[in-house]
Amino acid sequence: MRRLLIAFTIAAISVASGETFRVKFHRQSFIGQSELKPGDYKLELNGNKVVISGNKQTVEAQVKVETATDKFPSTSVKFDNGDGKYKISEIRLGGTTTKLVFEN
Repeated sequence: MRRLLIAFTIAAISVASGETFRVKFHRQSFIGQSELKPGDYKLELNGNKVVISGNKQTVEAQVKVETATDKFPSTSVKFDNGDGKYKISEIRLGGTTTKLVFEN
């Protein structure tokens, strides 16, 4: 019984803390009006909220979480470039079926 309680507690903590991923931006990128410089970032997903932090920056955004039929082989970023700025439109999380869609 005690092992079951410990396992349940650990599972609850990992679900409550969200999922953490790594993403690399190769160019200056934007989420809304927030600028992210090129570099490595930590991406933390909690429900429909994402927090991207790194390079002494932290950006929070609302996302639509979608599920693909197959796992993505690697993390990839899709941009919209209508006004000369690279605005992040979606991030596909490698090793998962999760796609994060940003509304710009």
